[in-house]
Amino acid sequence: MEMQEILGLPIALPDGVDYDDYIIGTYLVSYPAALPIPLIAPLLAVEQSTGTWLPVPGETPEVRCQHIAKVIGVYEMPDYESTVPPNLQNRQWFVQVAYPEVNIGEQIPMLLTTVVGNISMGGEIKLVDIRFPEKYVAGFKGPKFGVEGVREVLGVEKRPLLNNMIKPCTGYVCEVGAELFRKAAAGGCDIVKDDELIADASFNSALERVKSYMKIEKQVYEETGERTLYTVNVTDAIPKVFENAKRAVELGCNALMINYLAVGFPVMQALADDPKINVPILAHMDVAGAFYMSPWHGMSSHLVLGKLPRLAGADVVVIPAPYGKAPVIDYKFKNAARNLSFPLYNLKPTLPMASGGITPSMVPQVMMALGNDIVIGSGGGIHAHPQGPIAGGKAFRQAIDATMHGVPLAEYAKEHEELAIALKEWVDPFSKGIRI
Repeated sequence: MEMQEILGLPIALPDGVDYDDYIIGTYLVSYPAALPIPLIAPLLAVEQSTGTWLPVPGETPEVRCQHIAKVIGVYEMPDYESTVPPNLQNRQWFVQVAYPEVNIGEQIPMLLTTVVGNISMGGEIKLVDIRFPEKYVAGFKGPKFGVEGVREVLGVEKRPLLNNMIKPCTGYVCEVGAELFRKAAAGGCDIVKDDELIADASFNSALERVKSYMKIEKQVYEETGERTLYTVNVTDAIPKVFENAKRAVELGCNALMINYLAVGFPVMQALADDPKINVPILAHMDVAGAFYMSPWHGMSSHLVLGKLPRLAGADVVVIPAPYGKAPVIDYKFKNAARNLSFPLYNLKPTLPMASGGITPSMVPQVMMALGNDIVIGSGGGIHAHPQGPIAGGKAFRQAIDATMHGVPLAEYAKEHEELAIALKEWVDPFSKGIRI
């Protein structure tokens, strides 16, 4: 077989492709036992690169050599070698496909079109990971601030940051939100964010919130010496989302929030790359479950919540934590955080924000799982404190301080009333068991 013909095949050894030139997609596939996945997988590779289900004249040998995707691995679970059980209904496989980076370019829309694309409608096929070459990631600026930048803005060097989501989620006027913001900031919240369900509402303008809340932020700073980031939700249609963001920054807002999956990765990336948007960006995860919750379709959570929003420039990403109300496996939670914070070529690390029914009793678990370079997010766990939101914020800060010093919360609560009340009010339902 001539080399030209080999290069034009939709298959290759894992050692036979240049990893600097290919994006590697790993898939979990479950098909009826009668279907031969080792024969079908190369057809899927062709479908997602140069060809279609029938040969076409334009798919020349030269085109195939440069642009065809290659199956570099097909691995069955379990790994049958001699015979397959006769009554087997379904067979499960890991399939790895190498896509020429030149087909995609340094952008996310064509990445998703290629690695998820039409094959997402091809049955039980789930994208479980993507390996990027350095030149692909070099095409992204990534987080403008990252972990160190956000810490520098706030003047907080080591401890976990505390975020509060204003509750109720929506339906309130600016004056109500302003008072809730004041209390959360006074209670020690480093970040106060809009809920994802309120943006530029007819009954509560985003820009009015910016003017009101930032005035309060300055007052609280003078009283406490601690800065508070207000992440105003600029989510909207194009081009209004960009207008919201730029006007908010002009009015003095010190952070932004975006529902990144609702508006799309390119919108958040455009905000992060804009030199006039010189404030941290918090990315909210709503809609994420539609991408990753199925065990057999879509793509894994660490891509949706971790690697992709980091590429697109998020400084903080909200991720569901397994200690509260979110249905998430502990390992998946940790893996999303790793994809936000572990080394990834030139990109700064992004702060993972554990969220979803978090109360002070869960702080040690979150910190043990992810370390200190995190944001701990709580809405009701602050606003529903029996003594009010100021006490709610203080209870969290006390829980963080106790954990930083290695003191059990129950011990620390003996001299800290706010924490003691919070521990009594909310008992951690998972304190007697570990979910992995």
